Amino acid sequence: MTLLDPRIAPPRTLDELRQETVKRITSGGYPGRGVRPVDAQTAMAALTSLDPEDWAKVWMAVGDRVVDEADRAVPDAQGTLFQSAYAAYTMGRFPTIATPGKQASYEKAISAYMRYAALLPQRLEVVRIPFEGSEIIGYLRKPDGPGQFPLMVQCGGLDFWKENVADEALSYMPHGIGVFAMDMPGTGQSPIKGDVGSERVFSRVFDWAETRPDVDSTRMFMRGVSWGGHWATRVAIAEKGRLLGAINHGGAVHYFFQPEWQLKALGTREYLLDLFGARANVFGVTTLDEFLAYGPRMSLLNDDRIDLPCAPMLVMNGAKDSQVPIADQLLLLQRGDAKEAWINPRGAHMGFGAGWGPDRTIRDIIAPWLLKKLAQHAAEHGHG
Repeated sequence: MTLLDPRIAPPRTLDELRQETVKRITSGGYPGRGVRPVDAQTAMAALTSLDPEDWAKVWMAVGDRVVDEADRAVPDAQGTLFQSAYAAYTMGRFPTIATPGKQASYEKAISAYMRYAALLPQRLEVVRIPFEGSEIIGYLRKPDGPGQFPLMVQCGGLDFWKENVADEALSYMPHGIGVFAMDMPGTGQSPIKGDVGSERVFSRVFDWAETRPDVDSTRMFMRGVSWGGHWATRVAIAEKGRLLGAINHGGAVHYFFQPEWQLKALGTREYLLDLFGARANVFGVTTLDEFLAYGPRMSLLNDDRIDLPCAPMLVMNGAKDSQVPIADQLLLLQRGDAKEAWINPRGAHMGFGAGWGPDRTIRDIIAPWLLKKLAQHAAEHGHG
């Protein structure tokens, strides 16, 4: 497999990549949210090739300058600057850790994120859980005050990693819900690649949660966003007895994993760069043929897994999603246990667009659903 494989859209030229990157960041598009437009212009002006090491180098240089700026700034300005540095370093590792430079940029991103997080009112706890000779690294954010709180374990997707999830977790704190942010298999610092059975990494987190005196292990949830929604579905089945609910938010079920859909997606230039490299890295494969052969094994139709009993589920997406076919969500609704759904008829991936963004979706759909499940549990078990 080479970049010249006719089944994959050719990469943008150097000038196209520069222009498209600045355009997306200036307009607040994805990826690059949080990057200052002036920093995007600086990085792209310095980019001299399509070499991923060059990409990582120019973004790390920008991130380093923003960190220096933060170190010299007044305390009130430091948080925003460290956040901007984190965003720049994240662009450096985007979309996946495929080279030493991208690895270095990700390590710098984590460092900048920790400096930003340390300045927020809500404390971030870095959690390390032993796992099969390695470890699960996650971030715990919990509401203020003593006592046991309900916990939602959440993973991101292909390039939306646990640092992004930990920021999103702030939206759940006012509702009294703690969040454990982690990377889905095959991304970030996950100790395993994506494969049938990789949902066991989430089961290990729920085991850990049961040992925490500040977590009410009778009130736990799982949410996966984008590709992570696939894992939320597997966890809903594997952990049916331990969860009050699970949310598949735009996640793959069956059709996404088929060669026909993958070739359609890989044949477009919707993704900024190296969509194939990012997706292949989830499975730990390198060639297109390996990737296309690997995907179908992940379908939840295999062994009729989709028909197994599962925890209560909320299924979410946009009808016009071009990343994960809406047919996957509809299939999930038609098989197995009854589920609830929120489908935005005019929404794109994850239902966003047409007036719906991440903040509104959490506020109006996800948080109310979690609170409803908690209220039902309280009514049945006398919980406060």
